[in-house]
Amino acid sequence: MARRTSRPARPTAPKDCPCGLPAPYAECCGRYHSGQAAAPTAEALMRSRFSAFAVGDEPYLLRTWHPDNRPESLDLDPAMRWTRLEILDTTDGSAFHTTGTVTFRAHYTYDGATDSLHEQSRFVRYEGAWVYLDAVFTD
Repeated sequence: MARRTSRPARPTAPKDCPCGLPAPYAECCGRYHSGQAAAPTAEALMRSRFSAFAVGDEPYLLRTWHPDNRPESLDLDPAMRWTRLEILDTTDGSAFHTTGTVTFRAHYTYDGATDSLHEQSRFVRYEGAWVYLDAVFTD
């Protein structure tokens, strides 16, 4: 009899999309997470990556990370709850660009305390798709 290997549990899909756009998760970032579509802009990829952190979708985060900088794995802390995303600025990153930046503030709670992460992320097209390259923390 063949031995089955255990697979990581699929993230639990929320009803509303964590990225902050007024759309159901399945019609917003969920379609990117499932592979049904690719993020068409750097901002859409940023929003989908925030949502992936919120739902614990490590495979998507790794898949959308530039291979030159991608870690082998992530250690997502289940105590970290990503609660809200604010897009503060974008530069380039449209369907007509090959690079783009997104400056954002990601709000979270950890051990009952609330805080935020302020970052400017750089995105590039790699093999035709937008991927996360790196970031500068601004706070």
